[in-house]
Amino acid sequence: MEMNLLYWRKCTNMSDLQEVAMQSKAWPFEEARRVLKRVEQNPPEKGYVLFQTGYGPSGLPHIGTFGEVARTSMVRHAFEAISDFPTRLLAFSDDLDGLRKVPGNLPNQKMLEEDLNLPLSRVRDPFGTYESFAAHNNARLCAFLDSFGFDYEFASSTEYYTTGRFDDMLLIALERFDKIMEIMLPTLGKDRQATYSPFLPISPKTGHVLQVPTLERNVSEGTIVYQEPDGEKVKIPVTGGHVKLQWKPDWAMRWAALGVDYEMSGKDLIDSVTQSGKICRALGKRPPECLSYELFNDELGQKISKSKGNGLTMEEWLRYAPPESLSYFMYLKPKTAKRLYFDVIPKAVDEYHQQLRAYPKQDLKARLNNPVWHIHNGCPPESKLVVPFSMLLNLASVSGAHNKSTLWGFLRRYAPDASPETHPDLDAAAGYAVKYYEDFVKPAKTFRLPNEKERCAMRDLQARLQDWDGAPDADALQSLVFAVGKEHEFEPLRDWFKALYEVLLGASQGPRFGGFIALYGVKETIDLIEKALAGELV
Repeated sequence: MEMNLLYWRKCTNMSDLQEVAMQSKAWPFEEARRVLKRVEQNPPEKGYVLFQTGYGPSGLPHIGTFGEVARTSMVRHAFEAISDFPTRLLAFSDDLDGLRKVPGNLPNQKMLEEDLNLPLSRVRDPFGTYESFAAHNNARLCAFLDSFGFDYEFASSTEYYTTGRFDDMLLIALERFDKIMEIMLPTLGKDRQATYSPFLPISPKTGHVLQVPTLERNVSEGTIVYQEPDGEKVKIPVTGGHVKLQWKPDWAMRWAALGVDYEMSGKDLIDSVTQSGKICRALGKRPPECLSYELFNDELGQKISKSKGNGLTMEEWLRYAPPESLSYFMYLKPKTAKRLYFDVIPKAVDEYHQQLRAYPKQDLKARLNNPVWHIHNGCPPESKLVVPFSMLLNLASVSGAHNKSTLWGFLRRYAPDASPETHPDLDAAAGYAVKYYEDFVKPAKTFRLPNEKERCAMRDLQARLQDWDGAPDADALQSLVFAVGKEHEFEPLRDWFKALYEVLLGASQGPRFGGFIALYGVKETIDLIEKALAGELV
């Protein structure tokens, strides 16, 4: 997904592209046009358009974090297609935030409990591999984003605060303390109102990020006074990393200090976006253009949480499917809630390759609406997945494959011109299919015996296949299977195919059966039917 402007511009006539892109209904272009309108009215003094994504390293990086970077990169790319403004993408880690609770899915729980309320960049790494918990999670994030080739710059809240990058805006926040309080207090309960301050002192005694009231302010000195838990009153500067702003003021301050032009966030942060936007204006700056996307749910319909560790991780998706399929899933309807669990992977892989195959025959308008244009920055590759991923899963199932070389025995017969060298995406998919089958399909397989009507129809199908003397053509074999179902009066006809799946494959749904026969082999299918009718699969 590397942002290679020169490369994809060579692939497309830019004048035509800009004209069509300005009318495209693809959501990245709709977002890009909002950003363009913003910067055309007020060109950024910093000389570039800044896209930002945020990451809270209080838990292990999860798939939603990747989705935010992927989607923001798509908007950035769309913007570059319609504008000549230079752009940057900042992946910002809020690693100066205090550790408020220990995620239950981490090792060394007792150690982490001892480090509660320390900045994440000072919390010890429970995995023992980095100098801090934040450093571990930041490294995990960057390694993953780098593996996708994202063009981004990583930023650490700790570094920006301690090196003075935010000092000027922190002094403005101190000067406009009352305005910030006027915005925040109505959003808080009475108890919280009594103790709230936008400034969170970092205790020089304990190192804790303290949620305590600000007792005194001195704008000319740039200092505040607060009370330590032991009762001592302490004066500290708001600059140099001695304080951390509360979440919403912090977000606003970051927007104002860096001149962020675009940022997206989850639907659960809509109120935060609203309040942070007000605070950003109070600091004298215009808030960025924002998109609120819907959240992912796990298999039970519950929101995916870093601390719970539910749903899919990025590593888990990549165990079973190529990275491009994950980008495809992230592209789809960002404002619609989606279930994110293992069973969405095969569908995402096959749909991604369907879009790749469609792309070369499409006109420019259709191409700009095709997800693969946005996934591959305007130059999608050729799909060589000559067998759908779902079909590979069924092939792995009936063949009992434990490695992809077993599947290649069937694939070479079905597609003689294909090989791991000439069709690397097919080779990779075969490997993914075996892993997916072993972990998810095999444990859930439940075969049943056919009833009399089904048994009669399957005997008929077996006999017709024994008389088959043509090439293993998927369409012709599908017509044969279809004809058997019709002649044996299955109504609706899908009950016939469901019976084939349940009796022969041990699943309630499956592939286009004619294609399966062509891939698995006519003789092999005859033998499979014989085993099923003899009760050997149950």
